[in-house]
Amino acid sequence: MENLDTTETLEEILKNLSTGIPEIISAAIVSVEGLPIASALPNDVDETRIAAMTAALLSLAERAVHEMKKGEFEQLLVKGSDGYLLVLAAGMNAVLTVSTTSDVKLGLIFLDCRRTCEKIAKLI
Repeated sequence: MENLDTTETLEEILKNLSTGIPEIISAAIVSVEGLPIASALPNDVDETRIAAMTAALLSLAERAVHEMKKGEFEQLLVKGSDGYLLVLAAGMNAVLTVSTTSDVKLGLIFLDCRRTCEKIAKLI
């Protein structure tokens, strides 16, 4: 029963993040193994596929950070022609992945996402 309460709390955290920044299209919390934990994704997006791709991005980013001797992984920014994909560490066992429009203010989104990751890390 505790997992249900945690999932509801995590989904509420995602909802608050999404409603606080209108440029956020979707958000998900993913385990470092690539399993979906909670999500606020459009209906046409497969959360399992997003979780797996997030884990692949995370793995490559962690290895690159290590190889380039840049400390511990904190965040990844991918820019596409229609927006951004952000992947941020949310404790030792999870990451937050966020999709935004192209006109988002990056400083604001990183600040809010970092705060959200701190909340997630406390629950997981």
